[in-house]
Amino acid sequence: MTSQADKPIVTVLTAPGEQEPPGMDAVRKRAEVRFASDEATLRDSLPGSRVMMVTDFRTEAFEAAWPEADKLEWIHATSAGVDALMFPALIDSDVTVTNAQGIFDRTIAEYVLCSILMYCKDFPHSIRLQQAHQWKHRDTERAQGQRVLVVGAGSIGRQIARLCSAIGLKVHGTARTARDSDPDFEAVHGNDDLMEQLGLADFVVVAAPLTPQTEGLFDRKAFQAMKRTARFINIGRGPIVKTDDLVAALDAGDIAGAGLDVFEEEPLPPEHPLWDRENVLITAHMAGDFIGWKGALTEQFLDNFDRWSAGESLFNIVDKKLGYAAK
Repeated sequence: MTSQADKPIVTVLTAPGEQEPPGMDAVRKRAEVRFASDEATLRDSLPGSRVMMVTDFRTEAFEAAWPEADKLEWIHATSAGVDALMFPALIDSDVTVTNAQGIFDRTIAEYVLCSILMYCKDFPHSIRLQQAHQWKHRDTERAQGQRVLVVGAGSIGRQIARLCSAIGLKVHGTARTARDSDPDFEAVHGNDDLMEQLGLADFVVVAAPLTPQTEGLFDRKAFQAMKRTARFINIGRGPIVKTDDLVAALDAGDIAGAGLDVFEEEPLPPEHPLWDRENVLITAHMAGDFIGWKGALTEQFLDNFDRWSAGESLFNIVDKKLGYAAK
């Protein structure tokens, strides 16, 4: 039986006030577990830690406490996006970073398909009419045959393409490099072709990670390149979109609507003009969250922890220079 002294130390970084992730008893059987929720507790926890599990992605505590990471070998982020962890010292280090790729892919794709169908079938208007007790017949759009552009043709983008294709939507993608053929997309275009592709799409879906290359990617120029009848959906990261430019595009009629799950500023302030727009759908950064998702994240970490303990290759390794896990 392994003694506590023989167990590797795992530090879990949570947000202040956040409850312990479910399933941690299984982690305790394999490791000595320490918890941190701010810079001070992280500085106390990191010395001697070989593994770190991160559930808080809005903190600067990790970069501040980085000098205390004297034995750190591996960091696991319990999200697909790792932009908050990509500070220079970590990027330049030998520490391996993995993410939660695969956990949220399908549910995010369901969210995107739902958003597209809500626009096609004019459900926001129907809900308002129901609340007003008004019976008003209208014709609505067919989704079949409309063109969807998925900006970020990674694992989440692939699931979006599969679900959208199943109902007859024509799905194109953009990626760092173009692909001659792809089983799930009509075509995958290089990022250099983004502006041209924006002008051909009926729905534009952001599924890209936040990197220096994608930050602020959707600005006034990008929105003006879109069809005036197109709808914009963001399930990637808020800072990929310049919010003021999005509002201006909606005001000018450059685009017909926006479905937004992520924002530059979260929570979205209650006085923000986006709340009151009838052509905007807003959710609270929850596109991928399903009942039981926190437990699933711990199980995924444990699968990789067992690989790490056995000296085997980890899955979902992040390319720290690119800022995402490439398949």
